[in-house]
Amino acid sequence: MNVRDKSIIVGLYLSKYNLRGLAALGFNSFQEAFNIIGFALGCKPSSIKNYRDEFDPLFPNDRKGWHKRPIRDYCKVVYDNFSGADFEDFTDIIKAFYVPNYEIEKFIHTIEKRDFSSSVSKRLATGKAAEEYFKLAYKKIDIFQPFDLIDTTQMACGFDYKLSNGNDFYCVEVKGLHEQKGNIQLTEKEFEIAKKMKGLYCLFMVTNFKEKPTHDFIFDPLNSRLIFKEVRKEITQITYHTVL
Repeated sequence: MNVRDKSIIVGLYLSKYNLRGLAALGFNSFQEAFNIIGFALGCKPSSIKNYRDEFDPLFPNDRKGWHKRPIRDYCKVVYDNFSGADFEDFTDIIKAFYVPNYEIEKFIHTIEKRDFSSSVSKRLATGKAAEEYFKLAYKKIDIFQPFDLIDTTQMACGFDYKLSNGNDFYCVEVKGLHEQKGNIQLTEKEFEIAKKMKGLYCLFMVTNFKEKPTHDFIFDPLNSRLIFKEVRKEITQITYHTVL
């Protein structure tokens, strides 16, 4: 399923379930949903809004939507295929579009009897949205323009992207925040890599997803205006052994 198809299905969901759908996804406003889902999918937030408006005349709500013209044929196909879906199943379909490894995360939390609430899925989605935002934005930033992008998000190496230009490179860790201000957490590995790389390590922060996303970035973040405090959590790990 391509990005456009997913965007149309999200628009249908938000139109049909309106505020109930927003609450189930963990969003406080449609703009927040457009921003996070849009960037996480790799499309413009306005595209999600436009597809919601496309379906609005077909459902009871206070919005007029695109009432002056018939629904487009390819949107009508999506409506016919998905409008009858059960609310819970439809919600899972939508979350699986933009929450990284949603089905696996949900399964693990079910087995371990841990909460996998809408706030947890929104936090994961915000991280994904921030990463996609960076991939769209970095070429527009002067200092990054000569560099090629290498995605290292799945390598657990202490940063999300490597920007490379011959022998020159930067390591970039991306963080996302709903508000303009908020807590930023570095894992132990991210912290150690940042300490080692110094000016070659860039912390790229995407903020204000609830209204209009913007960004800031800091090189050598451990020696900057940011003050990091160590937080220790003691974890007891149980293992089971056998003999073959």
